[in-house]
Amino acid sequence: MSLESERTGTMKREKKERIRHKSGKLFCILVYLFLFLPIVVIVINSFNATTSKPYLSWKGFTFGWYAELFTNTELLGAFGNTLILAGVSTLLATVIGTLGAVGMYRYKFRGKGIIDAVLYIPVVIPEIVVGISLLTMFSKVNIPRGMLTLILAHVSFCIPFVIFNIRARLAGYDSSVEEASMDLGANRIRTFMQVTLPILAPGIAGGALLAFTLSIDDVIISYFVNGQTMTYPLKVMESIKSGVAPDVNALSTLILVGTILLVVLTQSDLLIKHKHY
Repeated sequence: MSLESERTGTMKREKKERIRHKSGKLFCILVYLFLFLPIVVIVINSFNATTSKPYLSWKGFTFGWYAELFTNTELLGAFGNTLILAGVSTLLATVIGTLGAVGMYRYKFRGKGIIDAVLYIPVVIPEIVVGISLLTMFSKVNIPRGMLTLILAHVSFCIPFVIFNIRARLAGYDSSVEEASMDLGANRIRTFMQVTLPILAPGIAGGALLAFTLSIDDVIISYFVNGQTMTYPLKVMESIKSGVAPDVNALSTLILVGTILLVVLTQSDLLIKHKHY
């Protein structure tokens, strides 16, 4: 009797485990569908032959929108502005953020705690508040809105993210390697360039990638400070009123393919280096 009861209990536990396993798989599938189905829709619509707004009904397969894309000077110009904006903002934010993170880690000074707390403000407050405050400041100092104000705005909200990434790297940093370098005759600049910088490189790269991502897809802050300079996200937002045109989907698909190739190449390079070592 006890053997039969034990067998029944084991079967019930196995049944519950199978149900739990299937439920977990179903949940994962639903999550992935939620995340990636909109991307699949964009890719499919980039090949949609429809010409009637809002470009939702399927009218056949075509590559025509990719050809149309390269004749759309407004869209390509907006995308070019976005690349310039993201590139310059990332470069400035990375340089300032790296120097700021190293300086705050290495030196103790009055007001350091206040500066540390202020760094979190652009991260925690709503973007619309940041946009309004930057617009007000630029208006007060009479800076014409355009690419310059866009760069200043993007640098200001990207710097904290760069600093946080580098400070995470500095958490396990051993400053004795710098002392050893200077004992061997290297000055501070050479020590920083040849010792400190290579150690911090993963944190710097992570901060730069995050800054580039935040800058390239920003809408709200850019909307307040762009003036007559159109960026790709703002151009997409403008087109939403009449439906996203398939040429916008085509450019989004090309960006997606480029991103996937970049990730694959990066991961392949890391795997090769890992096998080498």
